[in-house]
Amino acid sequence: MAEPRGPIPDPGSSVDRATVPPGLSGLLLIDKPAGITSHDAVDRVRRAVGTRKVGHAGTLDPMATGLLLVGVGRATRLLRFLAELPKEYEGSGVLGIETTTLDAEGEVVREAAVHVDAKALRRSMAGLVGEIEQVPPAYSAVKVGGQKLYRAARQGRPVPAAPRRVTVFAFDLRRFDPPRFEFAARCSGGTYVRSLVADVGSALGCGAHLETLRRTAIGPFDVQHAEPPEIARNLLPVERAVAHLAGITLHEEEAKVAVHGCCLGPAGIDGPYRVVAPDGRLIGIYRDEGAKAVPEVILAPA
Repeated sequence: MAEPRGPIPDPGSSVDRATVPPGLSGLLLIDKPAGITSHDAVDRVRRAVGTRKVGHAGTLDPMATGLLLVGVGRATRLLRFLAELPKEYEGSGVLGIETTTLDAEGEVVREAAVHVDAKALRRSMAGLVGEIEQVPPAYSAVKVGGQKLYRAARQGRPVPAAPRRVTVFAFDLRRFDPPRFEFAARCSGGTYVRSLVADVGSALGCGAHLETLRRTAIGPFDVQHAEPPEIARNLLPVERAVAHLAGITLHEEEAKVAVHGCCLGPAGIDGPYRVVAPDGRLIGIYRDEGAKAVPEVILAPA
């Protein structure tokens, strides 16, 4: 090859948006309202954009509001690479009341007196910051043995789930008006904020449940730029779904074989990375495996 491969620049967060025409692919920033599931929100987007090929990354519970990343067309194949982006939340919890679902939608299972000051509350919240093990709630969409936990729980036969390693980067008290407290949290993908609130109550000995929750950001994406699912029209380019990944630009000869899903020479990058044609077109996502790079996703031509 005449020139070595080179890294490709981050496309950045400032991009042009376009009204969704038939057949176009891209990423939508949706502000999910309370009272509907993430699947319901996706159905509303399907009707708004006029296509069935729509999916989401990072489920929000029905009671929660805020940012939901939705892929349209070819972008649906890249949604899994958004799963590990850190997420930011604002919400409120209530001390002294425990529920079956750990949030306000569940049945009350225990009530206790609250004798807690702000200092003790902050201390218990700080104790959850860092890398922790978290067991998915019984009422969650996690699958164990092919069955979703919430379905088993509703049938009166809860299934135990294995703990997961998650990271809580920040869990800060914003306001305390006993027994209610407001907080801001930043955590890794897969973290259950309602479990954090319940753990705070457990540490304080009085129990607690999540009252409200709003997701304000996912990685570089902010809810301020999101729109309701019913009027979703502003599409970010497909490339934005994986802009956080490292990437390389291929030579013309390499690009010709990469579009067919062929293996390449290793790039020396840990984890998945973008593979881009000389003209800047995203070909797909590769990962190094020993002496070769193997494709994880190859995008069909736009």
